Amino acid sequence: MQDIIVSAADISLFHVAARELGDASQWWRIAQVNGMTDPDLGKIPETVVLKLPTVERDLVSGLPDGAGS
Repeated sequence: MQDIIVSAADISLFHVAARELGDASQWWRIAQVNGMTDPDLGKIPETVVLKLPTVERDLVSGLPDGAGS
């Protein structure tokens, strides 16, 4: 896992996932490894360090198994 620094300027985990993982729908993976539930970064008061999961290019969808059903 890699660490990245984010701030409110990054807007949301959707944006971070698109930039770092190549798939905005994988935002939940970043949230999961960092104990987060809200993808909105606009509420964080300053910069924070987040762990970034490894890129998984073989995911058919960014959604976890069973999500959306």
